[in-house]
Amino acid sequence: MEAGHEGGKPRGAPRGSPVAPRAWRSFLAAALTLAATAAPGGPTIELEAPLAGVLPRHRVVAFYGNPRSPRMGILGGLPADSMLARLRDQVSRYAAADPATPVLPALHLVTVVAQREPGPSGLYRNRMPSTLVDTVLSWADADSLLLFLDVQPGRSPVLDEVRAYDGFLRRPNVHLALDPEFVMGPGQVPGRHMGRLSAEDVNRVIAHLSRIAEEAGVPPKMLVIHRFTGPMLQHPERIARDPRVQVVIDMDGFGTPGLKRHSYRSTVNPEPGQFAGIKLFFRQDRPLMTPAEVLALRPTPLFVLYQ
Repeated sequence: MEAGHEGGKPRGAPRGSPVAPRAWRSFLAAALTLAATAAPGGPTIELEAPLAGVLPRHRVVAFYGNPRSPRMGILGGLPADSMLARLRDQVSRYAAADPATPVLPALHLVTVVAQREPGPSGLYRNRMPSTLVDTVLSWADADSLLLFLDVQPGRSPVLDEVRAYDGFLRRPNVHLALDPEFVMGPGQVPGRHMGRLSAEDVNRVIAHLSRIAEEAGVPPKMLVIHRFTGPMLQHPERIARDPRVQVVIDMDGFGTPGLKRHSYRSTVNPEPGQFAGIKLFFRQDRPLMTPAEVLALRPTPLFVLYQ
């Protein structure tokens, strides 16, 4: 049995989930309503210290959401000042639980939001304007935070949605996340169908991020891939290893601690060059796992995301 998925962000309930179909469809309805119109086996390249990646020397603790949809997550669910104060508190808890690993706080903004209707583009997705990204980035810059741009592409090609935010990705503190659940095929609709992301699409994104990092002269980019069922990410063993892109496989399901541990074991199996992550839900996880419980998982998560 795998963990179910959250009410704030659109998610489907995988087979065996304790979340009833009617319940998770209501979750989807809430989240999909947004106010606003180097290859595997290749050589290893050592980067200079100033361009070393965040992982594995640090742990990232991030808050997820979108300011235009308070129900999508804590980023947007609380006023900015309160949210940032709570993030700092959560970071301090991880620093206390594992003093040997420095903790970096981050904001995780859903920047391309899957939609139930085709919209003007016909692609079942809503791109957030650069003004919104600028606002959240200003919060990150003011508090020395990392920023992750999360992409739910709908029927749009994944790389097209990534390229729309290239200007932001050239910044040293801005990274990327992909949501396979919302990678739709022809005839598929977010919330009605479970999407999937191929290793080939991931590799195209990795190559793109690698070029950005090299051209901009910035540290390696992190690429978070959310996953709560096996088929959502096709052939993870084929994902390319590139010294300028650090891939995180993030277990993205809610439930009891026991259910989450089971789902974590079944969906987070990082290949060489990849890292482990987990998402926790302030509202849906009952009870919420403590930092000590999270850090007892194997492999130990270096990316912890709260919604």
